[in-house]
Amino acid sequence: MSHQVQKLAASASRQINAVVVSSGLMSKTVKVRIGVQKWNKHIQKDFNHTSHLLVHDPASSLRTGDIISISPGWRTSKNVHHVVREIIAPFGEPIEGRPPVPSEEERMAVREAKNTAKQERRRERAESLEVEVETPAEETPEKTQTTKTQSERRLERSRVYWEKKAAEKEEKEQ
Repeated sequence: MSHQVQKLAASASRQINAVVVSSGLMSKTVKVRIGVQKWNKHIQKDFNHTSHLLVHDPASSLRTGDIISISPGWRTSKNVHHVVREIIAPFGEPIEGRPPVPSEEERMAVREAKNTAKQERRRERAESLEVEVETPAEETPEKTQTTKTQSERRLERSRVYWEKKAAEKEEKEQ
């Protein structure tokens, strides 16, 4: 089991009940209100306090007023760190008329599929860049290094471009 999966499994047992305050304004994200206790140093006592969180809603199935269960998940964006587990009490439209909330396994499968596709795109892009860079490198044998950083590849392409420009300029002058 990977580190991310282990971390997610450990935090999945922590469930928080929340009320949806704002929905439909952000894509696949809702704002919820949770109850927390805040320590008053002067009185030496905890008091009830509310806090707001942004929660990832993968299926866009939540409406304002729903009571939901959330859990910490992987970070979806800068401010979104929680994900919807289930709808406890719907407000307005019944649950049957909404898209289903994906389970944890379904969310993990979607995440793995996206990650696999991303790695494949990166691999294809790196291979295409290596082919472009290796073509002029064959002319100069001292630079036959196949694993180059992005900045090295960029400099190499720039050098080749300016050499071609200089050659074209010399041909025009002659």
